[in-house]
Amino acid sequence: MSTQTFPIDAALARFSEGYNCSQATLSAFAEALGLPLDTALRLAVPFGGGIARQGEVCGAASGALMALGLRYGSALPDKAAKERMYALAAEFLRRFEAANGAIRCRDLIGFDTFTPEGQAAAREQRVFASICPHVVAAAIEIAAELLTRE
Repeated sequence: MSTQTFPIDAALARFSEGYNCSQATLSAFAEALGLPLDTALRLAVPFGGGIARQGEVCGAASGALMALGLRYGSALPDKAAKERMYALAAEFLRRFEAANGAIRCRDLIGFDTFTPEGQAAAREQRVFASICPHVVAAAIEIAAELLTRE
């Protein structure tokens, strides 16, 4: 599996069309990992804005973690497989934070989008256009590297 399998440009185009950060990120990996695109887009909706605009874990990170789970997760209650997945997820999060300066959405964008006022202020400052595409691209690049390890 090569990093070219994961189209960052298509994911960023989806983000600019109005899909959230989690949808855009997971969509970059979905088809290559056997998940239909429409399912990925529906599955990732609630993770945008740091999980339902709560400002928690960035939706781009959540989308990337879902992709890692698709590739390396186990459908069985296998403790060793779960521990390997947790270690990989922790590595992703460390690298994501190093690349972006934070993991939580509100820390990345500097606004609390859970309130209408926070959403309006974030839109006025254009953080979704200036910050989020870079975060989505970073999440895809880091996850793609982890997904292409053999």
